[in-house]
Amino acid sequence: MTATRLDAAVTLPGEDFSRVALTASSVELLRSLWVQHGPLMFHQSGGCCDGSSPMCYPAGEFLTGGSDVLLGLFDIGEAGEPRPLEFWMSREQFNYWSHTHLTVDVVPGRGSGFSVESPEGKRFLIRSTLMDWPD
Repeated sequence: MTATRLDAAVTLPGEDFSRVALTASSVELLRSLWVQHGPLMFHQSGGCCDGSSPMCYPAGEFLTGGSDVLLGLFDIGEAGEPRPLEFWMSREQFNYWSHTHLTVDVVPGRGSGFSVESPEGKRFLIRSTLMDWPD
């Protein structure tokens, strides 16, 4: 991880670039949430732009299927202890955001009641930038 962000491993067939990243503050919060809840995952099913909130669930609590796209896989572990975290998006949502790179950040405030960070007084949100397409 660089000082500012952690890029996800590429998961989409035929691509060689990351589509999603976590800020350092997101990684810090996710590590804390992992201690409380065990393995985690993200799912983004709505929202159209910056400020949309991905939902963070205990891994496997939100069932994914053919209507979802695995955008990235993170390892948020420390000191050689792997802690995989998947980032999923609904296929319909991916059609809208396929031209953007997404960065998950953390801000003060209450998240959705179903997202595990909600009781922490913080919420995850998406910051997006247009993709720089590889040549």
